[in-house]
Amino acid sequence: MKRLWIALGLLGLLLTATLYNAQYLDRLTGQLCVQLLQAEQLAAREDWGQSEALIRAAQGAWDAREFYLHVTLRHGDTDQIKTGFDETLRLLRSREGGEYAAASARLVRQLQLISEAEQLTLENLL
Repeated sequence: MKRLWIALGLLGLLLTATLYNAQYLDRLTGQLCVQLLQAEQLAAREDWGQSEALIRAAQGAWDAREFYLHVTLRHGDTDQIKTGFDETLRLLRSREGGEYAAASARLVRQLQLISEAEQLTLENLL
């Protein structure tokens, strides 16, 4: 009987950690998406410096959590996000408005998809 309670306790601990990770990732990606969308609005008004500062801040927030993200997510997904930030910044610096907007939209969508993939839903369980 003692083994059953230990097993149930471990399962409960894993469930709690999973729910915490999903909430943490949802909050992080949500904040990053808001920053990227604000940067898009600034770029549309040709405020390139402020736009770049917001993107760099978002990239810094992602990079600051790199170890945690590499432990909890697939490496391919985290690498895609890093590449997306680099591409977005490069296109912003070259003042390629249309291409920058497309790259930024792709990056926002990748962040949203990562968050959705970590949520505890029936679709993700099946």
